[in-house]
Amino acid sequence: MAQNRRLTTDQDFKEAMDRQSPVRVFKNDHIIDTGAVITRFDDSMVVVQTRVSELTYHDRLGCEFFEMRKR
Repeated sequence: MAQNRRLTTDQDFKEAMDRQSPVRVFKNDHIIDTGAVITRFDDSMVVVQTRVSELTYHDRLGCEFFEMRKR
């Protein structure tokens, strides 16, 4: 069973990116991306990758990010 951890700080995003943990992205209480890995981030944007050629750009303030970790 997965444990979800909300990503809010730069340190949270960095740890998830370093571990290459899959993340879930929510916007307006709907899942818009799941199983993606964070490739880079800054103050306004988070870039996630789900497949080799599929990058998605998400607004950091408009979305919620959760790291999915196995227990």
